[in-house]
Amino acid sequence: MRTINYIITAIAGCFILAGCEHKETAAPENKKFVLSDTMQKMIQTDTVRVCNISGELSLSGVIGFNENNVVKVYPRSSGQVTEAKVSLGDKVVKGQTLAVIKSADVAGNYNDLASANADLANAKRQMENTESLFNNGISSEKEYQEAKQNYQKALAARNKIQSLIAINGGGKTSEGGSYVVTAPIDGYIVEKKVAAGAFIRPDMGDNLFTISDLKNVWVNANVYEADISKIKEGYSVRVLPLSYPEKSFAGKVDKISQVLDPQSKAMKVRINLENKDMLLKPDMFAKVIVSNEEGEKVTCIPTSSLIPQEGKHYVVVYKNDSDLKVSQVSLIRTVGDKTYVNDGVNIGERVVTRNQILIFNQLIGQ
Repeated sequence: MRTINYIITAIAGCFILAGCEHKETAAPENKKFVLSDTMQKMIQTDTVRVCNISGELSLSGVIGFNENNVVKVYPRSSGQVTEAKVSLGDKVVKGQTLAVIKSADVAGNYNDLASANADLANAKRQMENTESLFNNGISSEKEYQEAKQNYQKALAARNKIQSLIAINGGGKTSEGGSYVVTAPIDGYIVEKKVAAGAFIRPDMGDNLFTISDLKNVWVNANVYEADISKIKEGYSVRVLPLSYPEKSFAGKVDKISQVLDPQSKAMKVRINLENKDMLLKPDMFAKVIVSNEEGEKVTCIPTSSLIPQEGKHYVVVYKNDSDLKVSQVSLIRTVGDKTYVNDGVNIGERVVTRNQILIFNQLIGQ
């Protein structure tokens, strides 16, 4: 009997020992991923929204000066250009000399002025003499009034010629017949149509210079027939100059031509751009990307939140620092900084847009 009890006790001890050994070798539970204080400062999030699905149209454009914000400088009189002091692209200030023109008309005006001054001096002398005779009772009042009127006429004739010289020469003339063309505003020479030695005929109606401050420029782009329905005034535009491929300038379609160019069969569109840093120069080529946002409404997320992996796309959905998950999304289209999706996220949820790959690796490695 004692032997049987001993055997039972030994077997029970083995089971207890086995149970203890099993507990000691059990795998520990996985810990839930929680953002650390350092990681919290490294990430950014954005909200899942409903957006009008956009389409993009890529055009070729050329930058030009704003023709509504320029001053064209015309000659005041015919003659020959003796000096052209500025070149295309030069910066000028108001009052700066642009060109000097020797004009027979201005020289003739100075001759007329000399003659008018002589007539005025003679009329003044006659008036003073007649006034003296009238005061002494030798001359009649009628004679004095006639002399006074002759003086007034000579004075008016002299003043008229002086005004004509001021108009023709802009206030800067010489008796040799030269006058100076000056800049009416501060800005840049964007057109120059004259050089030293050139003759300016009376029948020429063309300007000599065009000055623009270039703080605002136009971009002219061509739209071909197949794409005319895809563009309207007011559409948002991104302009990417070939000179600065890393820079993007935002603007809007300002004007659309109503006729096609007979040669290229393209319609002209115009984009108005601010040019505060003076980076955009006339005649630069640029890529123009027009965004059409009049499509149907769909779910959209920031393009920066996407994590491409083996042909699929994922995002990290953020609820709080201890509640994050990886979600696969189905893409409809990516346009700039927006990506349109069918599923995988809900409106109002937040997705991580910076350093999300670090969180992604942590979550899928759990």
